[in-house]
Amino acid sequence: MSVIPRATARTVEGAQAGWSDWCASRRAAVTAPTGDLALVETRWLPAGQQPSVEEARAGLAESRTVTAVRRTNILTGEPEQALRFWDGDSPAIQHFQGIDTFPFNPDWVIEATYAPAPEGRRIAFEHIRDHGDARHLPVPGDISLTLDGTGYTLHAFDDDGTLLLVFGDPTNGATTYGAGRFLFVRRTPDSERVVLDFNRAFVPPCGFSAQYNCPLPPRQNRFHLPVEAGEKLPVFRDGYAVH
Repeated sequence: MSVIPRATARTVEGAQAGWSDWCASRRAAVTAPTGDLALVETRWLPAGQQPSVEEARAGLAESRTVTAVRRTNILTGEPEQALRFWDGDSPAIQHFQGIDTFPFNPDWVIEATYAPAPEGRRIAFEHIRDHGDARHLPVPGDISLTLDGTGYTLHAFDDDGTLLLVFGDPTNGATTYGAGRFLFVRRTPDSERVVLDFNRAFVPPCGFSAQYNCPLPPRQNRFHLPVEAGEKLPVFRDGYAVH
């Protein structure tokens, strides 16, 4: 596919060599006791109330786990606290069959350039459960590339020290998850070069549980070409659907 600036042969070979293990690790991750499929409830607490994980765990089945989560209220900027309830034997895990995935495509292991942004810069991202409002997330730099004559300046936000690209393309809602997909971007410190291996593009957590509030691809992260690489959709038995 000549429209895509493929990475070096050595980089592509390395990506392909580790791809099967990556697919297996994804299945293990989403079916883990606190994996994406296990999240069954997010219980937001009244303002000022602190979460008590130990109290929430009392009387729960052995398969259940409770964790605390915090976010900022999108309208007031005030902190919000919640308890998350996980079930290692959830209906989603019981009905999970696998993740439909494109075959490895060497054309979608591509090189791009990375330029750091001024410290503290934030970019607006809409989230799937925020009804059109936007949250401002830290974006430490810009990823630039050209595909089929179209230039892109992509915004990948900081996810605990790793660049996370939220992107969309024409496959969304057709063969891949409708709200877009995620991709962790490998970057060498102090280097302008980054590798985007779209064979490791994955369905966001909200594709496995409606309890997640996933960010949506901003306009500048939407490709005009179909990205036929990476994960497509989770597959469930017996007509089960995420809810």
